Amino acid sequence: MEKEKKKRVILGVIGADVHAVGNTILNRALQDAGFEVTNLGVMVPQEEMIRAAVEDGADAILVSSLYGQGELDCTGMREKCEEAGLKDILLYAGGNLVVGKVPEKEIQERYKALGFDRAFGPGTDPSVTIAALKKDLAKGRVHHHKGSEE
Repeated sequence: MEKEKKKRVILGVIGADVHAVGNTILNRALQDAGFEVTNLGVMVPQEEMIRAAVEDGADAILVSSLYGQGELDCTGMREKCEEAGLKDILLYAGGNLVVGKVPEKEIQERYKALGFDRAFGPGTDPSVTIAALKKDLAKGRVHHHKGSEE
């Protein structure tokens, strides 16, 4: 009997960010939860994450950013995924995603507007991210159109 195919995820710290600790912790937690992880490390451009997702047949891209410039680094990523044929890929962002003290709900709304499926604030336990990922992968990606309300 063939065992269920592992879900594949791309993990990386986007842009000029060099913060590796959270990435390392999430990598281990994802592997322990049964995911096949391609960890691209730190200072990863969008294009490299997308290329890896295409090559690996990934189900999700998990972007982390801790230096506060995540919005800049993540802008246009959904469109680039769609151009690469990845219109159903899940996009998650996590970390210190904006500069300053911003309520988590507002951060989530900003990232949804960028085409991300979920955004997680600093210090989110990996189990929270993994539970959301499993739930989202089970139901499939819900397509959000810019400007439409959920």
